[in-house]
Amino acid sequence: MPLTKEQEELYKKTMEEAKAQFKNIDAEMEQEIQKTREILANLQASKKHFQQIYQATANLLGVEIELSKDDQGASVGDGSNEDKEEKK
Repeated sequence: MPLTKEQEELYKKTMEEAKAQFKNIDAEMEQEIQKTREILANLQASKKHFQQIYQATANLLGVEIELSKDDQGASVGDGSNEDKEEKK
């Protein structure tokens, strides 16, 4: 049973609208991904700054700190990704 001309036009219009919405969602997703990247970059910069403060304060107080994999990446120095933990 073939489609009538009206049905065909309706389906074509629906298909075009769906395609436009599909493309809009892709663009919106890219914008959200970019926002997330910017937020992460800001958080990483903050982590680096607080890591520097933490290290400098520990040095001033004469407190030894142990670097773990996650925190060391935020430290100034060799650029490795190790965390800092206080020695007990």
